[in-house]
Amino acid sequence: MTVSGRRLTQQDIARMAGVSQTTVSLVLNGRADGEVRISLETRDRVLQVIRETGYVADPVARRLADRRNRILGVFTYEAVFPAESADFYHPFLVGIEECAEEAGCDLLLFTSAKVVEGERRRIFSSESRIRLADGCVLLGRTVDRGDLARLLSENVPFVSVGRRDDAGGPVPYVGADYPRAVRALVERAAALGHRRIAYVGAGLGAESLADRLRGFTEGVAATGAEGVRLPSADGLFDSGATAVLTEELADGVAIVQAARERGLAVPDELSVLVLGANTTPVHTDIDFTGFHIPRREMGRRAVELLTQVLESGGAPRELLPCELIEGSTLAPVQNEER
Repeated sequence: MTVSGRRLTQQDIARMAGVSQTTVSLVLNGRADGEVRISLETRDRVLQVIRETGYVADPVARRLADRRNRILGVFTYEAVFPAESADFYHPFLVGIEECAEEAGCDLLLFTSAKVVEGERRRIFSSESRIRLADGCVLLGRTVDRGDLARLLSENVPFVSVGRRDDAGGPVPYVGADYPRAVRALVERAAALGHRRIAYVGAGLGAESLADRLRGFTEGVAATGAEGVRLPSADGLFDSGATAVLTEELADGVAIVQAARERGLAVPDELSVLVLGANTTPVHTDIDFTGFHIPRREMGRRAVELLTQVLESGGAPRELLPCELIEGSTLAPVQNEER
């Protein structure tokens, strides 16, 4: 049974039975919790709702039932609550919260580390409470490699949201398969006749950026197209490119505006593709061709993988596919000579 298209959770069962979520969790796990005593009448009422709804406890909840604290930590390297970043990070947090709720675990958001220029510095500080949690989910475009190395060396259970390079050992993570998604966009552009394709962005630093550039490089090599790499949009209109892929939505918006000011039609004379969601504040009604990052799914899967780490150790690693967005900013090449 589902509620509004989503799977039932312990919270839904608790509401239907008129009890707390903790009570539902205790009934499902068949045990008492300290001083908490559940009457036979209450237990029967919860079980009746479970039977009527066909609710099946999430396997993650089962695996986490015997953990000591049943607290999962979330450490964010960027401030995720300011309005300008909320749109990007919110789906990750929703997925994390959903899965933790289904597991009957509390979330502890670590915020004691100071934020400098929008980035939270280092997990391990004098105020760190990292060991209060059974394990931790790391969230941020960039993650401090010193933190990763120490987490690994001290056997602190964690999973990173986003692919991470090794840091003295393999880092457990769930990421987005950016190389495959970017290659697919390059192949689409090439199939529409674009032979000179530009990439605008750093393409280095964070693993997610390096992965995008790698997908672009592999795509142009596979299709025989000519790739033009530009750190910024400067020089784009003199490059001869008929299609451009840009890391940031804000850059895509700026390129479309600049093209129109030059009298170029988008996408008929210049196709503009965006490689993911916006991390900087920008408002636009342009329906960009690109791909959807499975942010909510990544948050959920991070908690599931953390369960595996807590249960049996290891360093599970997964890349989730990105869904391509058709959009309206990619069209067959009209005239390569501009």
